[in-house]
Amino acid sequence: MIKIQTFTFNPFQENTYLLFDETKECIIIDPGCYEKAEREILKTFVEVNELKPVKLINTHCHIDHVLGNRFVANTWGLNLEIHELDLPLLHSVKDYCTAYGFDNYDDSPEPSTFLEEGKKVHFGNSTLDILFTPGHAPGHIILHSPEQKFVIAGDVLFQMSIGRTDLPGGDHDTLINSIKTVLLPLTEETQVFLRTRTKYQYWF
Repeated sequence: MIKIQTFTFNPFQENTYLLFDETKECIIIDPGCYEKAEREILKTFVEVNELKPVKLINTHCHIDHVLGNRFVANTWGLNLEIHELDLPLLHSVKDYCTAYGFDNYDDSPEPSTFLEEGKKVHFGNSTLDILFTPGHAPGHIILHSPEQKFVIAGDVLFQMSIGRTDLPGGDHDTLINSIKTVLLPLTEETQVFLRTRTKYQYWF
């Protein structure tokens, strides 16, 4: 059975997820840990619970979701996995990170695997479906567990809102279509892990 641990990192209050099961294998999704203290929180949780990280995944590649990519990759020897359409977003982070105060951004490693709809993410005894949900970002994906009825929704949905579509690569009509055709057809019992509204105007 998959357990989910949520962390809230960096000034944008981004949600980082760590999923693990009875085998102790785990996947790290959207590591937004930027400050040393945030990285220690993530590392300590892994060590205290004797977990073995086996995958590093970005639902999409806006700055607040990739700040800890290099740290996670180096700490646990992991390769990055994203949707190919978000590669330009990943590459662009280094060009604008200082504008948002992230002067010490560690450039993300390049992805070794591209995630596509119809494929699955495997770890331990667990499997997640990859669903393609563009609109907030061109290569946005979400991870769905039909068995346990939950979805890691990245920034497709916010609390009482939806993800921004005015950023490069965003498109409002595309996002609405993703919500209608991918999320709404899920069973009513499905728990959606989504972004909460923050006091910051410029969430990603």
